[in-house]
Amino acid sequence: MRVLVTGATGFIGSNVAKKLIEAGFEVNALIRESSNKLNIRGLPLEIFYGDLRNKESLKKAIKGCKGLFHVAASYSFWSPYPGEFYETNVEGTKNIIQAAAEAGVYKIVYTSSESTIKISGNGKLGCEGEMSNLYELAGDYKRSKLLAEMEVLEFCKRNYPIVIVNPTTPIGSGDIKPTPTGKIVLDFLNGKIPAYVNTGLNIIDVEDVALGHLLAFEKGKIGERYLLGNKNLSLKQILEIIAGITGMNPPKVQIPLWLAMTAAYIDEFISGKILKKHPAIPVAAVKTARKFRYFDCSKAIYELGLPQTSVEIAFEKSIKWFRENGYVKN
Repeated sequence: MRVLVTGATGFIGSNVAKKLIEAGFEVNALIRESSNKLNIRGLPLEIFYGDLRNKESLKKAIKGCKGLFHVAASYSFWSPYPGEFYETNVEGTKNIIQAAAEAGVYKIVYTSSESTIKISGNGKLGCEGEMSNLYELAGDYKRSKLLAEMEVLEFCKRNYPIVIVNPTTPIGSGDIKPTPTGKIVLDFLNGKIPAYVNTGLNIIDVEDVALGHLLAFEKGKIGERYLLGNKNLSLKQILEIIAGITGMNPPKVQIPLWLAMTAAYIDEFISGKILKKHPAIPVAAVKTARKFRYFDCSKAIYELGLPQTSVEIAFEKSIKWFRENGYVKN
């Protein structure tokens, strides 16, 4: 079976493409001409250059495909052009799903985000049955992903064959940009984390996330959401794991969120407004840290067979990849 993977050069997308190829699928890859192709170098796939906002490019890429893995997204906690999040993540998602329907695609796996899952803040784990509130989400990226998933759910009501996956926080090889969480690993390796805030994340090996996409394609129920995650860890625990692997010392100082928020507003004003560059501490990232992003991922484990590779192994892969690809300065 031939399938299309959007965002195939990215962190999750490239791992999805690799797992599909290993499973015997023929893969079309939709990428931008400006994309860094490091993650797909040497892979036996057919490249199509295009953009989710360009409907004609989508028709060419999806032609002859029976499956679609829509992984591509504009992902960042800050952008000088916030409208791009909505153009790519919302309108682009509608465009590719329409193109897939017109091409007669058999099944679609849509990569959403854990951001669309509501976190109560009272200690209860987030699960697929809870939807985030648009006005509670921090930043345009998260809001655009919620709006996009709402559009996808509307398509499902009209009998489009879509399964939704909600990855939590993937860690591992190929974090090319890197992602905000990969940047935590990288900043630690480069000695740039003198302190931490009291927050938490759900961590999963990116290869397990990729396999989760394939399992969703094979076993997922149409219209259902599946959280792809593994272990809930505080940021302190995450830093201690990295320290244990590297032999480096973890930061000892915990700073209050109000202080981190103050620093973020100052940094975003100076870096974003004056210097026109990405702030080191985006306000949206600190706002997100106000709640522990802890989830119950048992649905994907029991219904799909989602693997649960040790998160320590995932961090080892991440550290090795950053070191081997020249990201680490010391």
